[in-house]
Amino acid sequence: MKYGRIKNFINGEFVAIESQRILEIISPVDGTFLAELPCSTNADLDEAVLAARNAFPAWSKTPIKERVQVFYRYKSLLEKHLPELAALGSEENGKTLGESVAEIEKCIELTEFACSLPQLVTGEILEVSKGVECRTEKVALGVVASIVPFNFPTMVPNWTIPNAIALGNCMIIKPSEKVPLSIGRIAELLKEAGLPDGVFNIVHGDAEVVNAICDHPHIEAISFVGSTKVAQAVYRRATQNLKRCLALGGAKNHLLVLPDATPDMTAQNITASMSGCAGQRCMAASAMVGVGAVDHIIDKICAEAKKLVPGENLGSVINQASKERIERYITEAEQQGAKILVDGRNVKVPGKENGAYVGPTVIDYVTPDMAVAKEEIFGPVISIMRTKTLDEALAIENANPYGNAASVFTQNGGAARYVIEKASAGMIGVNIGVPVPREPFSFGGWNESKFGVGDITGKSSIEFWTKLKKSTTKWNAEAGVNWMS
Repeated sequence: MKYGRIKNFINGEFVAIESQRILEIISPVDGTFLAELPCSTNADLDEAVLAARNAFPAWSKTPIKERVQVFYRYKSLLEKHLPELAALGSEENGKTLGESVAEIEKCIELTEFACSLPQLVTGEILEVSKGVECRTEKVALGVVASIVPFNFPTMVPNWTIPNAIALGNCMIIKPSEKVPLSIGRIAELLKEAGLPDGVFNIVHGDAEVVNAICDHPHIEAISFVGSTKVAQAVYRRATQNLKRCLALGGAKNHLLVLPDATPDMTAQNITASMSGCAGQRCMAASAMVGVGAVDHIIDKICAEAKKLVPGENLGSVINQASKERIERYITEAEQQGAKILVDGRNVKVPGKENGAYVGPTVIDYVTPDMAVAKEEIFGPVISIMRTKTLDEALAIENANPYGNAASVFTQNGGAARYVIEKASAGMIGVNIGVPVPREPFSFGGWNESKFGVGDITGKSSIEFWTKLKKSTTKWNAEAGVNWMS
């Protein structure tokens, strides 16, 4: 066991978890036994919430210009420790080192945005009647929680940590029980940056602690990122307990490819989108809809896919169970009549035989009723459907219950605008396979990809992590009395 037993982080220090329910953390890269993870109890959560509640009065009263100084220093520490953080993330998650480096670079960008918050939350003031002023200001909610997934051990936590805390909240974070290592280093860096004890706390565990977070009377708001099934359950439970909740779920992102699309660029973008992070991201392309004669582009996609070598420039999936599930989807599609153009099943990487690898997979002649066309596979798999018209392609995209992203590949501006207007998704790309907005623009989908109001990053997140206080003042008695008084 390389890293020993995982501990919670409460009130500025690592605290042992006294639990008999212990999970084993296995690296999907090569099967190495990394750590043991005891599952926290309700009492552990209570301890973390108490620490956060005790820290909140002083932290929320600290001027925001002083709060963000912590994140200026945190940004520098992320830059300083980037190689170490990237290596750790790759080891516990299985993505390539280059992908893990990019993940830390995105954390840096997210932190940069948080440092700009003093310029974005200045409030408003107006003389609404002679001698009478109305003022608004954004104030922190209190103790908030963030429940994050396995696919981005540092980036998704940093969707919420800098903004929520810089805005004056104190946070409890529940990392995925599959990747509990990276978040511990984040806690250490935040403390080194000067974040006061109790403002940021980690509670490890599984569904039991998630339910406890949803039920806890002193947690004001919850953000969640994960599968749609769990996002729905968290949203229902949290809101039933009268909490603010924003829960991001799964996706089935469609790429619409028109015959006039630039072949090389399109093939490269689609292949990168479906295979990046081994397809384990909610913005991955998993369904392509070819409109008309696109065989020349499909041939190039296959050629690009064959350049991906598991264990080299294609990382592993999270565990053996995921590998088996993904391969079942591929086999079922083949049995139903789809054609496997590039087959990623039964991959073994020399020297990493115990790793969880699925090779790049391209499946053609998929029909909309097949599971590979409808369900989130979360692996390096692209399913190709074919239509005669753009409207038929859009009908397939809009019939999908999710709504994270959709992209169109074309050189026709009118067709691109048509897709932007008609596609039922929160993030649209034109000739780009992963249309993730950059800060200050916010991240968030539609339909069954998101439950709650607002988005989780960028300017939109400010509304989620704060509440609006309105004050009306009058000091000059000589102004007289009117209906505004």
